[in-house]
Amino acid sequence: MTEHEDEPTVLAVDDDEGLLGTYELWLDDDYDLRTATSGEAALAVLDEGVDVDVVLLDRLMPGLSGRETLAGIRERGLDIQVAMVTAVEPDTDVTDVPFDAYVTKALDRETVRETVETLLERRAYDDRLRECFALSERVATLETAVPAAELEDDPEYQELLERLAAVEDDLDRVGAEVGGRRRGVMAGGLRARLAPGLGRGAPVGRQVRV
Repeated sequence: MTEHEDEPTVLAVDDDEGLLGTYELWLDDDYDLRTATSGEAALAVLDEGVDVDVVLLDRLMPGLSGRETLAGIRERGLDIQVAMVTAVEPDTDVTDVPFDAYVTKALDRETVRETVETLLERRAYDDRLRECFALSERVATLETAVPAAELEDDPEYQELLERLAAVEDDLDRVGAEVGGRRRGVMAGGLRARLAPGLGRGAPVGRQVRV
């Protein structure tokens, strides 16, 4: 048995090797940490059959960007939670990017470990509830960083809200059908619990704990 055989696998992807070394200091004791310095290398790790649970993915990299790398992960149909980790503040251009969490640099150990732990917890949920979390995360990220007036005029953001409302309605209906009222309430209040201070001053990336 290898040292990390029974531990969750985290793949950190960043062209900054110094940051990858920092990830090792913060995560290697509790996770099977793999690293890649490019999007191409990250996809190669996945294509080798490594069973990755969480990816910490830099948004801006030479070669394949974080967005393109994320698209490659999703195209492979893998059951992986992905946190976009970046110095770029989110804007409406991330509305259609299928990340599960958005964390802005500069990073600290607590934020990184909290993000990984939360995404690992979400892997245990069924697909519809996980979709609800992911959509809520994207809405919360945008609402934290983009002025409300700009969002109100953005059709992609409005479509995102409609998708989230539809998923929440589905979860409420399923919860009622099976008598799982707790599940319905959980979905209905999800956005508020993702970012208790949502509105213009909540720090981006810290809304990942639920």
